[in-house]
Amino acid sequence: MPLGGASLRPKIKLMPPVTLFLIAANAGIFLLQLSAPGLETAFALWPLGAARASGGQVSFQVWQLVTYAFLHGGLLHIGFNMFALYMFGSAMEQVFGPRRYLTYYFVCVLSAGIAQLITSALTGALYPTIGASGGVFGLLLAYAMYFPHNRVMLIFPPIPMPARVFVIVYAGLELFLGVTGTAEGVAHFAHLGGLVGGYLMLRFGRGRPARWR
Repeated sequence: MPLGGASLRPKIKLMPPVTLFLIAANAGIFLLQLSAPGLETAFALWPLGAARASGGQVSFQVWQLVTYAFLHGGLLHIGFNMFALYMFGSAMEQVFGPRRYLTYYFVCVLSAGIAQLITSALTGALYPTIGASGGVFGLLLAYAMYFPHNRVMLIFPPIPMPARVFVIVYAGLELFLGVTGTAEGVAHFAHLGGLVGGYLMLRFGRGRPARWR
């Protein structure tokens, strides 16, 4: 047996730790939701005027700007979000490093939540907002900025396109659906808020994409 030889065992690429933690936390809380449906009352993101409209049954609380991102409305909802978090988050965690990546993700979650509060105040909508989509949309933007020519596949229809084009098309679609009120029950402006928060952090923060330095 030769000494000092290279191992022939294939390397297994593990999911980066923060992405793994976020997916595990979302999955665990989703299972908790199934056994305790009332969880949304305290931890979903309620509009600012919810307390007055509901007679105090539900109300906005500051912590909801974070906790709403760990709640989901069903298996399909969490499945899509966690798949996107794995796809885009894994790449961006390796670019940013764990600490900056986690900060970036929650900046996007917060900006998405604030955008939804503003939208609810302007439209008078009183339904709660849940889901990690705001953070995921921010990661999608970061991926498109750092890897603009990487191919991303649409699900419906299955059309491959460069990440930069994909994020522009997706943002335009979200804006159109939000303005026209199409696809009710989806927080389109929260998604856009996640994009905006991510853009501002990338544009003015440290570690900007090369062409912005």
